[in-house]
Amino acid sequence: MSITYKPKSAKRKKRHGFRKRNRTKNGKNVLKRRRREGRKKLAL
Repeated sequence: MSITYKPKSAKRKKRHGFRKRNRTKNGKNVLKRRRREGRKKLAL
């Protein structure tokens, strides 16, 4: 058996990054919610 989680920074940024979040309506809502919550980091 191989290890199932092999993290890659680029893939992570592409999926969960700020620019990806900002592109979609739901993503914008996520950012808005996190701003309201007072997060230091909004997205990756």
